[in-house]
Amino acid sequence: MIVFLKNWTLPLAMLAGVAAYFLYVSIPALDATHQIANHMLAIVQPSLIFLMLFLTFCKVRPRDLRLSPWQGWMLLLQIASFVLGALWLHTLPLQNWHVVLEGAMLCMICPTATAAAVVTRKLGGNTGSLMAYTILINLAVALVVPACIPLMRPHPEYSFVRSFLSIIGRVFPLLLGPFFLAMLTRRYASRLAERLAECRDLPFYLWAISLSLAIAVTTKSIVHTHLPWIYQMGIALASLLACFLQFGIGRWLGCKYDDAISAAQAFGQKNTVFAIWMGYTFMNPVTSLAGGFYSIWHNVWNSWQLWRKEQESYTPPYEKIPSTGDANI
Repeated sequence: MIVFLKNWTLPLAMLAGVAAYFLYVSIPALDATHQIANHMLAIVQPSLIFLMLFLTFCKVRPRDLRLSPWQGWMLLLQIASFVLGALWLHTLPLQNWHVVLEGAMLCMICPTATAAAVVTRKLGGNTGSLMAYTILINLAVALVVPACIPLMRPHPEYSFVRSFLSIIGRVFPLLLGPFFLAMLTRRYASRLAERLAECRDLPFYLWAISLSLAIAVTTKSIVHTHLPWIYQMGIALASLLACFLQFGIGRWLGCKYDDAISAAQAFGQKNTVFAIWMGYTFMNPVTSLAGGFYSIWHNVWNSWQLWRKEQESYTPPYEKIPSTGDANI
């Protein structure tokens, strides 16, 4: 049963999120709790993201981190794509099609997934360079997103500086707080850090819960939106294109520095729960669809990569091993 749940976590978590939303809203006795639930979700979802990152960084030893030139190029690409998109939207009046561009921007700037190290290790990549990039992109996102969102969606009552400080106060601690707390824990409470690092399945279960909650919120956004379906399909296609480009560009850049697997996973495998949270918190709630769809695309790609890796490494027991004489023929 445990193996089945792990293999089918993505579809089960997404189905659970959709079912939980419709079940919750269909019970009249719970109508009075909707506002409380929204407030609780605003606390629980970021807390789960924080815990997932903290548990992941508890496993990181600074001496194992590896820097590479591809990390600088990928940081530049992620930041430039988001900044240019924000500046473009800032010059245009708000229109329905903006959610498609915002969805693509969300997929591009989203940090590397905490589970990327596991997939990278199974594919034979360098987890040290991937974890170094995970830290760097979290730092970049914590600074770039608060600076750009006020340009994309200016608040009528807030100045740019006030909006920036408000957003950075929510994003910066969420992305960098876990890293600094994990480093302090490793330094001053090493036994606790080791015990937390041994909880290999805990981040996995936290991710499943977070994904279910995020999909429930996305479902709510779809149900209550007046946005035509054509724009929602546009978000799905934009997330698919972003996924294709990022895995492809990551592999291409990584090949130049003999680190193709790590670069591809660092650029392509995303923390989609954070993307969904950022979408419905700071943008049009429908934009969070991009994170939900991207979660499907990158998991399908990773499943195919892992299957291909298993096929390549499998040697049938009946396969004949040629002798020296045969090899010289």
